[in-house]
Amino acid sequence: MPATVPMRFAIAPSGFKESLTAEAVADAIAAGVRRVVPGAVVDTIPLVDGGEGSAKTLAAATGGDIVEVTVEGPVGRPVASHFAVLGGRGPRTAVVEMAAAAGLRLVPPGERDPGRTCTYGVGQLIRAALDAGCERILVGCGDSGTSDGGAGALRALGMRLLDADGEPVGRGGAVLSSVASLDTSELDPRLASTEILVACNPHNLLTGERGVARVFGPQKGATPEQVERLSEAMDHWAWLLSAHGGLDLSTAAGGGASGGLGAGLAGVLGARLLPRFDVMLNHVDLDARLAMADLVITAEGAIDFQTPRGKVPAEVARRAKKYGRPVIALAGTIGHGAQSSYDAGIDAFAGILAAPIALSEAISQAEQLITDATERALRLIFVGATIGRAEQVSTVSPARRHLSRMK
Repeated sequence: MPATVPMRFAIAPSGFKESLTAEAVADAIAAGVRRVVPGAVVDTIPLVDGGEGSAKTLAAATGGDIVEVTVEGPVGRPVASHFAVLGGRGPRTAVVEMAAAAGLRLVPPGERDPGRTCTYGVGQLIRAALDAGCERILVGCGDSGTSDGGAGALRALGMRLLDADGEPVGRGGAVLSSVASLDTSELDPRLASTEILVACNPHNLLTGERGVARVFGPQKGATPEQVERLSEAMDHWAWLLSAHGGLDLSTAAGGGASGGLGAGLAGVLGARLLPRFDVMLNHVDLDARLAMADLVITAEGAIDFQTPRGKVPAEVARRAKKYGRPVIALAGTIGHGAQSSYDAGIDAFAGILAAPIALSEAISQAEQLITDATERALRLIFVGATIGRAEQVSTVSPARRHLSRMK
């Protein structure tokens, strides 16, 4: 399409869980844009929400470093993990991505039981960040495979969870109901002088009908019976944390993040629970880059009823609408309640699959599927724009068109 000024695209996607990083998704969308608009100005802005890929993306954005660490994974076996040390000014800051130590992708499908999986490795990452001299630790919550209220992470940092007989309890969320007291006498003393920020989805609550066990337990492999037991365990955990630190975290915004990790860190370590995008997007100057775009393209693995509740596409749309920018979203799947994303500011959404295929095939071909879907979406947009211009011309009288040509 002829243009005197190149079109500007802001491409601001999330990663596709257990498939592609945000960087890979952004590059795939950019390739589709250039098929249709070769001369476009394309600004790729890979976004993170605290889940998979957050540490590496923020390290790259700030000129920081990745530190490799081996920790205990969510099912008790060693896993290769990492944290980031950010570049730039200010206190030496670590980004601990909980998914790198206790994410769902680290739980084999046959072992997905959130009553047994554990966040111990997250605490080991925090301790490693302390060993690296970090004065501030940003814990990114998302993509977890656990529901232990952060008890495992706290154990790794020196806290003991004791039953009524004063004996330590086991691992996992199911045992929280048997905890009678919390012994913090052996917590790592460096934590007292370390600022801990938890980047979390404020919609995630610890207890109640919208509590973490009921909302996310089934996604992590819990049966209906296990969901009820976990919900009771979270109720008891909330009571324990309140008795210990005086904070009622049962319905605190973000307390249910990553299976209650947010509540555990806040209740015992005094960590601050912050809306994840307010923390994570500070390093990419997102608003200014959206304001310069003619069209914004975002993406995530699924567009559904949860999209407006703190997901990347909804946050991108909310910010883009401050500048009147149109937003389209691409998704691996379109789920129940996807129409609610219109209310969040997304103008149109589309799935990346042109025909039904096996999940394994979709994952292996994800980059190509995203590129092709981007091309299809843009061609439809340009057809609509052409029709719109034709309609404008048709509303002008023949006499006016004749006068216009004479001028």
